[in-house]
Formats: sequence, C-alpha cells, structure tokens
Amino acid sequence: MKTASVSKLIERSQLPKVLVLCFLLLMVAIAAVPSYLSGQWSWAHPPKVANLKQLKNLQQQGLTIPGWKTVKQELEIVGGHKWLTQEIQREDQKPITLRLFPQKDDKGQPEVEWMDINGVEQWQTDSYRQLQFTAPTSPIAKVESQFFRAWNQQQTYAVVQWYAWSGGGHPAPSQWFFADRSAQREGSRVPWVAVSLKIPIAPLGTIDGEIEKARPLAISLGETVQAALMAQVLKTDGKSQ
Repeated sequence: MKTASVSKLIERSQLPKVLVLCFLLLMVAIAAVPSYLSGQWSWAHPPKVANLKQLKNLQQQGLTIPGWKTVKQELEIVGGHKWLTQEIQREDQKPITLRLFPQKDDKGQPEVEWMDINGVEQWQTDSYRQLQFTAPTSPIAKVESQFFRAWNQQQTYAVVQWYAWSGGGHPAPSQWFFADRSAQREGSRVPWVAVSLKIPIAPLGTIDGEIEKARPLAISLGETVQAALMAQVLKTDGKSQ
C-alpha cells in the first residue's frame, strides 16, 4: 500500500512538468506551421549577407590597423581553409601574428576554427581564461575572447581568439548563432570574421613569462582590431568606411 501511494505522489508531482513540456511543444508547432505550409523555412533560406564583397576583399587587401605596420601578409592554408595572415609591428616590439578568416558565403557558420589553428601550430597550451574588452566604435562593441598561453620549441605566446561581428564578439560559435538568428527575424544577417592574435612573450619558467603581463597589450590590440573590422569589413549596411 505504501509503495502504491508513493508512486501516485511521484506521478502527481511530475504532471505539471509534463503539461508545461506539452505546452511548449504546442507553441513551437504553432509557430512553425506558417513556414511549413509555405515551404519557406528561415534556416533553410536565410537572408543574404549584405557585405560578402567586403568579406572576400579582406583576404586580398588585408586589414589596415591604426598605429600598426604590416610587415608581412600572405594567404595561409589552415584546416583546409584560406586564412589571411598578417605580421604586424609597432615601434621596436616583436612582430605579432594576426590571422583572419572571414565568412565565405550566406550559409557560412563558425565551426572548428580554433581546432584548425591548434593543428597547424602544433603547440602546447595552458592558462585558459577570459579576456573582455570594449572597442571604441559606434555602436560600442563589447567583446569576450579566449586568452591563453601557448608554446613550441621556439617561442612562447599569449593568444587571443574570438569571432568578431558588428557590435560584439565571442569565442563560442553559439553566441554568433543566437545573434544571427535574432537578426534573421528582421530580415538581416550578422556577418563574422574569426580572429586569432599570437603575441610573443618571455619563455616558460621566467618571471616575465606570466601571461597576465601581456593582458594590457592584448586588450589594446583586440580593441583596435575589432574597431578596424567593424569600420572596414563588418558594416551591416554592406558599406565600408
């Protein structure tokens, strides 16, 4: 008897959850009916990316970064894709490697860019943390990037990576996905560019090798690169300044 009573109590406690789940499924189905009847699924036929021309030109023309000089520029095959690689330098500092991979077409989505970089570099990594910065743009762009230490036999680096779009950026593809789906509901898109910065730092085991010492430079350069991309490539009206 006691076992039967307990079972009934459990069933009653789960009933509201089941009802809520059924209600949510019903709402999703109702929202999908118009698209189903018309045969036009928003994710199957997304709006066009207005500035694909600027994105494609980026790999040919490069990115102009205020305050920095490009000492070398080339196209590099990374994970089977063409990345723009720029060696940039300021004053007497060691050159910093900037890699950029822009969205290729209307259906292009961020996927495994960071794994591709790790594969071509064949480095070891640790000290993963977040690096947040705000680019002085209009609108202001708040960016969250991944910031970590990497090294090989020749050099140790502080690495900064994020997907840049107009108005923001994040290292997780899911964050771009949500931003793009929101824009699609209004008939527009959120074009993106994968950004990877490789900043030389002192070797492992030295006092100056702490990654936090590179944080101010990483923030400053991240803000500059984000602002340059928004001005030259990621204008949502399809025009560059």
